[in-house]
Amino acid sequence: MSSEVDVSPAAPEDDRTRRMLTVTVWGEYVHERQMENVRAIYPRGMHETIAAGLRTHLDGRVTVRTATLQEPEHGLTEDVLAGTDVLSWWGHAAHDQVSDEVVERVLRHVLAGMGLLVLHSGHESKIFRRLMGTTCSLRWREAAEREVVWTVNPAHPIAAGVPEAFIIPHQEMYGELFDIPQPDELVFISSFAGGEVFRSGCCFARGRGRIFYFSPGHETYPVYERAEVQRVLANAVLWAYNPGRRAKPPRSVNSPMGWFERLNGAG
Repeated sequence: MSSEVDVSPAAPEDDRTRRMLTVTVWGEYVHERQMENVRAIYPRGMHETIAAGLRTHLDGRVTVRTATLQEPEHGLTEDVLAGTDVLSWWGHAAHDQVSDEVVERVLRHVLAGMGLLVLHSGHESKIFRRLMGTTCSLRWREAAEREVVWTVNPAHPIAAGVPEAFIIPHQEMYGELFDIPQPDELVFISSFAGGEVFRSGCCFARGRGRIFYFSPGHETYPVYERAEVQRVLANAVLWAYNPGRRAKPPRSVNSPMGWFERLNGAG
């Protein structure tokens, strides 16, 4: 089974990627500060490792900044989000500590066109549950077992340069049932030693925003240092970017007779 990954810069889908994109990598940054085994793997935090991978694979195409739970407004102020093309989100131990006000702010920006990458245990984050409208619960087991990530949609832009299958030697098992809506597109599935399978790479559209959920990334294993995983995330940034002007989410409006004629200069 080949595990080679194309580490050359990701090819843009189209003209959408000609300008420099701004990516904000949000990390909970709790495990790295409290657990020595996690700090040994990610001494500067998972968010910094993820950001470094994006800079490597998208050199010259992105400006990457980081934000964490501990910052004022979790580092996700209105100005930061207004200037963010794509936001990535990793959380686990402190979902309940994320401010509802910040969640509503992120939700509004996603619906208006900001891209969102939700990673690993971010499946139970407030923002992902709000966007999915379900519990987003799943089956899990932490046993340091092998995960095989299978590319089931090789023509998808997120799969560009990714092997047809690659191995993560040690990982937390995530398995079905994954309580999410039917994905708009499924790019990856994973299989585990215990026989479980999992929809590990799922695409959704909400309002004007594109959302990609990618499950590999447990904190006690160096998953975000793997070239294949970095390639997936880099491709996902390009895919999730919406080049259109950020717009307010649609709202209900009164539509009296004659509005169409006036709009089109008729009558």
